[in-house]
Amino acid sequence: MNLRHLYTAALLAVAAAAAPPAPAAEVEALAAAVDAAVRDWRRDIHRHPELGNREFRTAALVAEHLRGLGLEPRTGIAHTGVAAVLRGGRPGPRIALRADMDALPVTEATGLPFASTVTTEYRGETVGVMHACGHDAHVAILMGVAQALVSIRDRLPGEVMFIFQPAEEGPPEGEEGGALMMLEEGLFEDFRPEAVFGLHVFSTLRAGQLGYRSGPLMAASDRFRIVVKGRQTHGSRPWGGVDPIVAAADIVSTSQAIVSRRMDITRQPVVLSFGAIKGGIRFNIIPDEVELIGTIRTFEPDMRDAVFEHLRQTATQVAAAHGATVELEVPAERGNPVTRNDPALTERVLPSLRKVAGDGQVVAMPLITGAEDFSEYALRVPGFFFFVGATGEGIDPRAAPSNHSPQFLMDESALTLGTRAMLQLALDYLEAGPGG
Repeated sequence: MNLRHLYTAALLAVAAAAAPPAPAAEVEALAAAVDAAVRDWRRDIHRHPELGNREFRTAALVAEHLRGLGLEPRTGIAHTGVAAVLRGGRPGPRIALRADMDALPVTEATGLPFASTVTTEYRGETVGVMHACGHDAHVAILMGVAQALVSIRDRLPGEVMFIFQPAEEGPPEGEEGGALMMLEEGLFEDFRPEAVFGLHVFSTLRAGQLGYRSGPLMAASDRFRIVVKGRQTHGSRPWGGVDPIVAAADIVSTSQAIVSRRMDITRQPVVLSFGAIKGGIRFNIIPDEVELIGTIRTFEPDMRDAVFEHLRQTATQVAAAHGATVELEVPAERGNPVTRNDPALTERVLPSLRKVAGDGQVVAMPLITGAEDFSEYALRVPGFFFFVGATGEGIDPRAAPSNHSPQFLMDESALTLGTRAMLQLALDYLEAGPGG
């Protein structure tokens, strides 16, 4: 641990000992006052989902709400991002609260009365658009938290930045976006928080539960693209060309041994997944090329580099065995870094979460191979990211449709719990006083 982190830990420990916590009853009342509005916002946003860097309607809704609260939102950050600062009536710390706004190219199959019927073009195909990850809930919760905090502005200590971020799931191909772009455009230049907080509704937790982990929580993520190049021929004469479909299938199959046989997964988890295979257009024509795209998830930089090298070797040599060649494309910039919760900050805020959900309902999470660009904020200031249970009564979370599924179904009690949890930890932190 370096000197900066030691100093941060010492300050947090002192503040935690001295801070008068916000009464749970007051927080419950503040959350109850916005509960119906949060539910309505969530349903409206769910019905009108937008992909990354295209969250025009959502951003306008957020900005209008913040202006109605008397705040002065900055808009158009990283294309569609919105941020506003609430200055309390008393001196105190600076914190940031973040929500992500983008949906996914998924056709909804929940049967909800407010289900999305939106379609759009994505990678050259017409697809449905759905809030299959729960970002609609995150936006609505933070809108409610902003309203609740503004209602006690005169006696609120410190300052709060509300961040509504686009493109957490990644910007469209050829574009920049997300948390990194917001920061590059100066999000933390004039207002540098002492801590940043975020939450995520999660299907593997029961409604009523909150999940956390100190230190590394979510994986680093990278994407890749492999183009397998063969030679076109008639389907009735495969010997007349080089079949990139067979070569691509062999690459996908052989690559599964990279994680299971070439990586030490007792050290840290590693994931290599293919998400799409595209090639050919007609039943009796063997095409010239096939495109494979996928993702790699790791927790250590050297393991990340090793996976890419093994993938390059496997793809090149397997393709050569079929008489084909490959082009392996890796983005010049790495994907999301590992999401790490600052240990001192985690210890500081756990009592706030337990106050809201109860001791037995705040659970330590295992390492999660999903990724989050909240990690970019937490690289710059101490961060804490936690999960809100989304799976309702009578459903086994282990069998519930997961985040990103067309059947992802969030129990709406998660809205109330998420609002209360974010309010409680924000108020407890702010009440610690300057330097907390």
